[in-house]
Amino acid sequence: MTSTESGTAAAESPPRPLEDGFPAVRASLADAERLLVCLDFDGTLAPIVDEPDAARPTDDNRRAVARLADHQDVTTAVVSGRALRDVRDRIDGPAIYAGNHGLELARRGSIAVHPVARKRAARIDRLCAVLETTLASIPNVRIENKRLSGTVHFRSVPPAARPVARRLTTAVFEAFSGGALELSRGKRILEIGPSIPWGKGNAVELIAADKPPGTATVYVGDDVTDESAFRAVEPGGIGVRVGGDGPSAASYRVESPAGVASLLSLLEDVVSPDPVRRP
Repeated sequence: MTSTESGTAAAESPPRPLEDGFPAVRASLADAERLLVCLDFDGTLAPIVDEPDAARPTDDNRRAVARLADHQDVTTAVVSGRALRDVRDRIDGPAIYAGNHGLELARRGSIAVHPVARKRAARIDRLCAVLETTLASIPNVRIENKRLSGTVHFRSVPPAARPVARRLTTAVFEAFSGGALELSRGKRILEIGPSIPWGKGNAVELIAADKPPGTATVYVGDDVTDESAFRAVEPGGIGVRVGGDGPSAASYRVESPAGVASLLSLLEDVVSPDPVRRP
């Protein structure tokens, strides 16, 4: 995770509704020889749920991703804050998976792990263990140890207890991080990861660098950690934010994972003007 992921650039503005930009999106992608479609998981392919283990992609998104993955001129990638093994178990089809905000990357039959993140995994493990004890009295709080990073989930915590949970999490982090880790906010979560200049945007740049000239990149995501990926693809590619109408580096927005399905259908039409839809 990078420091740029926690802030919003002054020049950024609210993205346009995607339905208003369909002709512009189609025109900007029409001349591309190939597409690279990078997708966040939670809040993008799958609705946000109270229990993270229950998250599943919508049927429309699952089918649309499968169709795009089968197209010879499209490379699909999932770029998630979830651990690599976790997100691979939740969505089939993509050629590339990036887990832990890009700290681990599965492509071309092998898995690469950021070397600094690997070295600091033991510190993450210790910090998550301390948080389990410290936050034990907070109702419904959940600490997710993803080996290379950790997440403290507050979505199911009673609203009155959330400030206490955040304060305790911050205090434990400051006591145990030793300057080697960083803390960032997401949607009713706090993320803990290695303090290194690496995030989803870096992972998307690395993936895109492998693609041949003439490839257009699309990135779709819903949270603060996706902003670095929007900045990585814009303005040459297209960033689409899911939910919210505040300033973003993305050019377009959709309201929900249902809107993502409409976007994926548009991308199918761009690469196959008269597609034969599979059931």
